[in-house]
Amino acid sequence: MLLIHPWSGPDPEPWSKMADSTAGAAVGEEIEPEKDGKEGEKPDAKKSSEVTETQAFYGKKKVKKDDKRNLSDLSLVRFIRAELTRGYFLEHNEAKYTERRERVYTCLRIPKELEKLMLFGFFLCLDAFLYVFTLLPLRVLLALIRLLTLPCCGLRGCVALQPAQVCDVLKGFIMALCYCMMSYVDYSMMYHLIRGQSVIKLYIIYNMLEVADRLFSSFGQDILDALYWTATEPKERRRAHIGVIPHFLMAVLYVFLHAILILVQATTLNVAFNSHNKSLLTIMMSNNFVEIKGSVFKKFEKNNLFQMSNSDIKERFTNYVLLLIVCLRNMEQFSWNPDHLWVLFPDVAMVIVSEVTVDVVKHAFITKFNDITADVYREYRASLAFDLVSSRQKNAYTDYSDSVSRRMGFIPLPLALLLIRVVTSSVKIQGSLSFICVLLFYLGMISLKVLNSILLLGTSCGLVKEAKMEEKLFQTPTSVPSSRTNSRAHRPKPPPHTGEPIIEEEGVSSASVTSQPTNHLPEIPSPTLPTSQSDDHFLTTPDDEDDDKDISTATREEGEGHRNPTNKKDLLEIDRFTICGNRID
Repeated sequence: MLLIHPWSGPDPEPWSKMADSTAGAAVGEEIEPEKDGKEGEKPDAKKSSEVTETQAFYGKKKVKKDDKRNLSDLSLVRFIRAELTRGYFLEHNEAKYTERRERVYTCLRIPKELEKLMLFGFFLCLDAFLYVFTLLPLRVLLALIRLLTLPCCGLRGCVALQPAQVCDVLKGFIMALCYCMMSYVDYSMMYHLIRGQSVIKLYIIYNMLEVADRLFSSFGQDILDALYWTATEPKERRRAHIGVIPHFLMAVLYVFLHAILILVQATTLNVAFNSHNKSLLTIMMSNNFVEIKGSVFKKFEKNNLFQMSNSDIKERFTNYVLLLIVCLRNMEQFSWNPDHLWVLFPDVAMVIVSEVTVDVVKHAFITKFNDITADVYREYRASLAFDLVSSRQKNAYTDYSDSVSRRMGFIPLPLALLLIRVVTSSVKIQGSLSFICVLLFYLGMISLKVLNSILLLGTSCGLVKEAKMEEKLFQTPTSVPSSRTNSRAHRPKPPPHTGEPIIEEEGVSSASVTSQPTNHLPEIPSPTLPTSQSDDHFLTTPDDEDDDKDISTATREEGEGHRNPTNKKDLLEIDRFTICGNRID
């Protein structure tokens, strides 16, 4: 039997390697349990960490492959396709877009509502303007007849003239004296003097005249009101004043100077119409658009917007009268040739269109920037209508023309005086036929005044009923306390605290923009601070601690009332709207 040694053969090395590996594996199997026994604390953690590292390794490879695939997918065509097919949903911000749409609708409604207010205000100014030509001369005549016939009738104990008749007589005397003074003014010399100036000088002069007109209008009605009150103040309540005659002279001087100012303004406009290149007229019209810049970007409230609306009404009516004066002077120069009227028509139309456009744009953007609705112009019309209706009541405290003057800053006396002066100098009255024509024209003006008054009164009554302001017509107007009553010396102490709850009276606070100030119940006079005739006493002498606390409390409450928007002045509480600064104190 042949035995072959296992290690014999041509190549024993592979077998030795195999045996070593088998032995090593057997030894490894024996050693593994020992290691597991020694490191049996975290065998699963080690395996999980190995699996995580493996997944992370292969995951990185996969992410790199996806990034390469995404980068390869990006292209200009795909970007353009995404931009063209990208969508969004406006209903996710529905409130914002609804508000924007309402603003657009408000801007579209502004021209209609504004022109309604302007038209109503224009006829109000026209009614007050026609009153000076038609009813005022008749009222002055009746008052003079009563003044002359009263001693003859033996009625010495009766009052000679009523307060309204005294005011009418004063107005008549002012108009008569100012007309005599205006007869010495040479219009032709003024025209050639202004025409000789350069365009830039005329532009500056016209702007200065506009500012001066606003200042005169704001102060002129105060002068006239002071004259009327000084002449009609009851004797038992008469206080210290300089007298009726000084007030009368101041009123005459004011009306004359204001008439001269308007005459210079009309002459400048006439020079602009007659210039060859129309450069001055273009510059003057562009000045209206500068008004947009000065008004649109300011903060406005309802009362301030009402003030500006009244100023625009007054300015528009005054411009129409100035255009009428310019047309009369030009027609006189061309011997009343009707063909020349068509030559003036384009310039007149440009002035009117620019004025209307500026007003519409200005009010549209002011209401947009200040979140004011277009319905506020209905309240403004109701407020103007209330002034008209209240002036027709038996308990009226002012004439309607004076009410319009205080509300809009429109004073008809200087403008009427200038128009009378221009008409009498342009139209020559000769022969009986001319006097008949003048009489017929005067009767026509009276008919127009009566018709206009009837229509305005009917429209005003409808507006007052629509605003539910009928009850306020029968309330007695409250007197506005002077600033002196708010001083420290005249401020009453608050009532002592008794621990009882204070019940507020109904109707004390105003809830509507157009509400009339209601009458408060008569208050019981409260104890005041120590009396003194001089205000300096309270500036140098300290008061008691309790008085200081009460005064500081009252001052703090007064300041809070000024800061509280619900205590702002109503439209009907504001006596006069000046046209100087768009501010209401």
